[in-house]
Amino acid sequence: MPHPLIQVDAFTDTPFAGNPAAVCLLDGPADEAWMQALAGEMNLSETAYLYPVEDGFNLRWFTPAAEVDLCGHATLASAHAL
Repeated sequence: MPHPLIQVDAFTDTPFAGNPAAVCLLDGPADEAWMQALAGEMNLSETAYLYPVEDGFNLRWFTPAAEVDLCGHATLASAHAL
């Protein structure tokens, strides 16, 4: 099943400005190796993955090289994508 993948420029209302992040909307948890590979392919500072859980959403952030604990602009980009 395809997963929507959106590139959002955070902290701006001007196209091609701000701080870009990729946002991938999932139906449920995904394989970490797949998430890391997609983040590398996107080659942005962060790629966010989110999927619904009972009381909201689970959100994870990956750089092209590793998972990170938190990313502000990718979190804002995720909220915009929703």
